[in-house]
Amino acid sequence: MAGAGTRAIVAAMDALLMVQALTRRFGRTPAVAGLDFRLCAGEVVGLLGPNGAGKTTCLRILAGLLAPTSGRVVIAGHDMQHSPQRAKRHIGYLPERPPLYPEMRVEEYLTQVARLRGIPPGAVTRAVGRALRRCGLDAARRRLLGRLSKGYRQRAGLAAALVHEPELVILDEPTDGLDPVQMREVRGLIAELAERSAVLVSSHALAEVQASCRRVLVLDRGRLLHDGPLDAPRALRVRLARPPAPAALAALTSVATATAEAGAPGTFRVQLGADADAEQLAAGLVAAGWGLLEMMPERTDVERLFFRSVGMEAAA
Repeated sequence: MAGAGTRAIVAAMDALLMVQALTRRFGRTPAVAGLDFRLCAGEVVGLLGPNGAGKTTCLRILAGLLAPTSGRVVIAGHDMQHSPQRAKRHIGYLPERPPLYPEMRVEEYLTQVARLRGIPPGAVTRAVGRALRRCGLDAARRRLLGRLSKGYRQRAGLAAALVHEPELVILDEPTDGLDPVQMREVRGLIAELAERSAVLVSSHALAEVQASCRRVLVLDRGRLLHDGPLDAPRALRVRLARPPAPAALAALTSVATATAEAGAPGTFRVQLGADADAEQLAAGLVAAGWGLLEMMPERTDVERLFFRSVGMEAAA
């Protein structure tokens, strides 16, 4: 039977990202203090914390842009300190403010990024075309980066992070500046990436983390306060164009209870049944012809977890 040491070695080999005792100080102030966590392919993990918690410092270290004071970062088996070039080949990083060149056109910029990433010359055009399509930039490929809206600049930065098909994708506020439709597209893209990559998402938009992630890390003052799974929400707020009586809504097999919200026509609070999920509820609402306009989790599990982890009341 395998011992604890053997199990630890196997777990380390399976992890695409392994962080051990990671610390970074600025002077005497610890921005990151003794972080330990792992990510495996197929995981989408949210990184949460109040302003100044150390999230961006952590992401910059993981991306190889900032050296730690102590500790290790190992990516796909390559130690960032000892083999930085090999480790970075596996990373796609979208910073909060993408480093774009305003005088370059979108396609030109992505072509340059692809070349810098070491994509073979014969594969550059195909890689750039794939990144443009995935990030909804086909129609903007000839536009100057400096003339794009904030949302489209964010898309261009995301395309640059993905052009080389990285195994570890690190996203810092990926939906910042996007409209609701674009946010939904990014959620779909994150789900697609998770089919073969590990994705680490830092965001202040707790609802976006709830929608995309199944595990969360919570930082505060540089320390990891929580690392655990995030359960799917059981209570949802549903808005319908052609609302039925609450009893008809409660009769759906995916619904345990349904209550109309006072002062909000067409809006219901729905508690899912024991074996149901949000996807089944949405399918039932659409099939019933009630015109599904919106479906969002109520005060989400991630909100409760976040406020509890940082020592605040859940209702704050």
